[in-house]
Amino acid sequence: MSIEVNNITKIYGTQKALNNVSFSVNSGEIVGFLGPNGAGKSTMMKILTGYLPQHSGTAKVNGFDINKESMEVRRSIGYLPESNPLYGEMYIKEYLRFVAGMHGIKHGVDALVKKMIDITGLGVEQHKKIQDISKGYKQRVGLAQALIHNPKVLILDEPTTGLDPNQLVDIRNLIKEIGKEKTVMLSTHIMQEVQAVCQRVIIINKGEIVTDDRVENLQLRTEEEYHFFEVEFDQLVASDDLITISGIKEVVHAGNNVWQIKAIQSVDIRQDVFKWAVAKNIAVLTMKKAETSLEEVFQKVTKK
Repeated sequence: MSIEVNNITKIYGTQKALNNVSFSVNSGEIVGFLGPNGAGKSTMMKILTGYLPQHSGTAKVNGFDINKESMEVRRSIGYLPESNPLYGEMYIKEYLRFVAGMHGIKHGVDALVKKMIDITGLGVEQHKKIQDISKGYKQRVGLAQALIHNPKVLILDEPTTGLDPNQLVDIRNLIKEIGKEKTVMLSTHIMQEVQAVCQRVIIINKGEIVTDDRVENLQLRTEEEYHFFEVEFDQLVASDDLITISGIKEVVHAGNNVWQIKAIQSVDIRQDVFKWAVAKNIAVLTMKKAETSLEEVFQKVTKK
């Protein structure tokens, strides 16, 4: 196991930020750590990286106890915090050399810095000061500093916050590439990011783990109970009329003449929808089954 967490509790004043949290992450996994704002994601990550002490419970990273062997834990982790604190007045190369020195790396530093710049795609900006580069490139610098000492585990807290769509794609692809060789624990509340990058999802809510499963299994879990369809008619129809079809549980107007339909799994509504439309002289232009979105799963487990 790369990460083992057993009954971790963290209390701020009278509030339990984490309540007996337990989970494990296997070597080579990319795991999404999800939850609403204030659920305890960042607190858990700060405990694993040695930035915060827990009140009770134990945890190991790469076999090292976070309390008894904290320096070994820190040496084996690459950490990108949510705020991504960087020294803006330093040049990118200068900063990466500084970070290498902080890790006690004395030989081959220039070659290592060049490697990090190549891996993270910083080449075109490498001669600039950090304060003069975009948010996306600052995130790349953050990833480079997290990787420079060749850690076995990467812990990334909201790594794509504030990025534009092009930057999002670049950083996600970079994380996937890094994940081929390292264990990655990724904190986020962006569901598209999880589907694009992660193999497994842990969802935390109010300081407790509410779901821990592979991405595809989470979607199937909801689909065992319901079918989801998207139907386009050739004219506007009334929701009160559409929902009278046997087996339909819920309808949502998705714009123009398109409807999203939630139907009971045990009932195949397709034939009945076509019969209903024919009887009302309405044409069905398209009907397709839709996958359950992670947003729906997330909402279901965090609203309990």
